[in-house]
Amino acid sequence: METAVLLFDSDLRLKTINPAGESLLHSSIKSLTGKPAQAIFSTSKNCVRTFEIAAREHRAITRRELTLHITPGNDITVDCTVTPISSYHNGVLQSELIVEITQIDRLLRLAREEHMHSQYEASRNVLRGMAHEVKNPLGGIRGAAQLLDMETNDPSLREFTRIIIREADRLSGMVDKMAGPNKPLQLKSVNIHNITEDVRSLVAAEFPDMVKLVTNYDPSLPDIQADHDALVQVVLNLSRNAVQAMLDSPEATGGAPNRLIYRTRVTSRFSIGDVTHRIVMRLDIEDNGPGIPEELQSTVFYPLITTKATGSGLGLSIAQTIINQHNGLIEFTSEPGKTVFSIYLPLE
Repeated sequence: METAVLLFDSDLRLKTINPAGESLLHSSIKSLTGKPAQAIFSTSKNCVRTFEIAAREHRAITRRELTLHITPGNDITVDCTVTPISSYHNGVLQSELIVEITQIDRLLRLAREEHMHSQYEASRNVLRGMAHEVKNPLGGIRGAAQLLDMETNDPSLREFTRIIIREADRLSGMVDKMAGPNKPLQLKSVNIHNITEDVRSLVAAEFPDMVKLVTNYDPSLPDIQADHDALVQVVLNLSRNAVQAMLDSPEATGGAPNRLIYRTRVTSRFSIGDVTHRIVMRLDIEDNGPGIPEELQSTVFYPLITTKATGSGLGLSIAQTIINQHNGLIEFTSEPGKTVFSIYLPLE
């Protein structure tokens, strides 16, 4: 069974637990048996209150999407069903509780990923249509300006026509960016640490003495088949966003120096879309800045969404497109003082 099953007596002391429960709680049946629920779930008061209500009112209760604090820094999301039962022991009627706990983090992540992918495809199709409709008149405006530039001998008028040509080219370039990268990937054997080191040197040169750059690499990671320049663009966009957010909100670090961490790890049995991969590479880019505003977190990968006055809102959209082209996944967690963007790429 994948569901953790625990049996408590009338005093809410654990009588027995199945192997899935041992795995969920990171403890053995020997060390858990006889412990009160308050001790086993000492940092998850909502669970204990649910047990107490079910026992007192003798009714089954189901709680959805509860957060369990298993170990420091290890929170999981679960569905919890508590069912009171009565049984006779040596002729005495006793009340007990059966608790079923199902971890749903993976299901929630897959649902979130599917929703994000469908939203991404919808917005991408709209933007491609917009790009086509905008570029046609832009081409006509540019062509007319070029003809006027060739026909006039007045330097002041030529300055105006060249402004029109320059701005038309700028808008055309922005429309191309909105539609996303359309050139095929140049796949070759790439070491992810070469990419992060390239970006690290660029960030250090662009923001000298403004941010502490930290690396935490897994040296056992094998090479991957990827487009080096495209992945550099992704990691650089994420890094610049992080540094700029820290510089714009210096109070967010609580007096600590601005810090950007590049961390690589191997993750096993990880699903991307409808494919479960045996192993994937994970690259975390973590900063200690102000975090992403909660109202923007659900739309942060949409084009033209930005909190920066001078930003185009295209960086994260382009990053997502490039990672999707690599059959990978990019997601994030964010709170004040800690934002982590994680890139997952298959290693098979």
